[in-house]
Amino acid sequence: MKIIFWGTPSYALPSLNLIINSGHEVIAVVTQPDRKRNRGNNLLPSPVKQRALELGLKVFTPINIKNDKKIQNEIKSLSADIYIVVAFGQILPIDLLQIPPLGCWNAHGSMLPRWRGAGPIQWCLLSGDSDTGVGIMSMEEGLDTGPVLIQKEIKVGLTENATQLSKRLSELSAELLIKSIKLINDAGTGEEQERHARLAVKQQNSISKEITYARLIKKNDYLIDWELSSIDIHRKVMGLHPNAYTYYLGKRIKILSTIPLIEEFYDHLNEAQKVIRNEVNINNKQGTIIAADNLRGLIIGTGDYPILILEAKIEGKSKSNGIQLIQQIKASIGEKLC
Repeated sequence: MKIIFWGTPSYALPSLNLIINSGHEVIAVVTQPDRKRNRGNNLLPSPVKQRALELGLKVFTPINIKNDKKIQNEIKSLSADIYIVVAFGQILPIDLLQIPPLGCWNAHGSMLPRWRGAGPIQWCLLSGDSDTGVGIMSMEEGLDTGPVLIQKEIKVGLTENATQLSKRLSELSAELLIKSIKLINDAGTGEEQERHARLAVKQQNSISKEITYARLIKKNDYLIDWELSSIDIHRKVMGLHPNAYTYYLGKRIKILSTIPLIEEFYDHLNEAQKVIRNEVNINNKQGTIIAADNLRGLIIGTGDYPILILEAKIEGKSKSNGIQLIQQIKASIGEKLC
């Protein structure tokens, strides 16, 4: 089977690697163009392009695949059997989707039809979902509306962040894609409706999940609002990891890990933290530093219960926790974060 792989970020790498290692023939890779991906001015390749070049694969980097007829024609001329898409980052035009005889299939990081669109992992965590998963979907013109071949659900940890969850889902995507490619190949070619019938795909309107859309994350989403509840602040820190931030004494601080001091998280506290939870006064002002010492940690007031900051990164410094964090911030009880 000849495969064209479409993907861009690190999330797509386990899928590309496993497809290669499983003996499938990847005849080309399509990824986003080189971009400035750090503070330097140099253009850098996407993680998928970098890996494809290491493997000696043909690479296409369209700025906009819908408008790039030259690259579209080159891709069509390769006569791939199937397209596999994992976090490519652009919408494929319908005339391309209809080219491969075995179809175009996408590994999507949610339990469709929940969290269609961009940022399904972030919005799963921001919304406090207790479970998520991966769906392998046949692609069509609509935004993640195609029928689903396979889905697998996993539980989301209360203290799991977007980086950790993304790693688990990327590995699950690779696992499900390998199973799907075999099923799709065994089902054979033919009209799409016939192929889908042989594969027994499920239309999304027959799946009992709520239809929701994961909008793009905006710049102002990352700023922490200390008037929110402790659980909502925690979800922002986890869901937007490692980029949720606040300000203290004019310095920008990225908050990397937190625990709300509420009953739901009691089992996640160590013995010292449990003592803290039982002693702190919940009648506090939002954003105010309630405690800042090596025994109690850095505890901040919120819209309801206090929240314990476990790890943070002050601009210009490496990430820190515990007493080192308190010393770096120069935290003072009664001062406010904003």
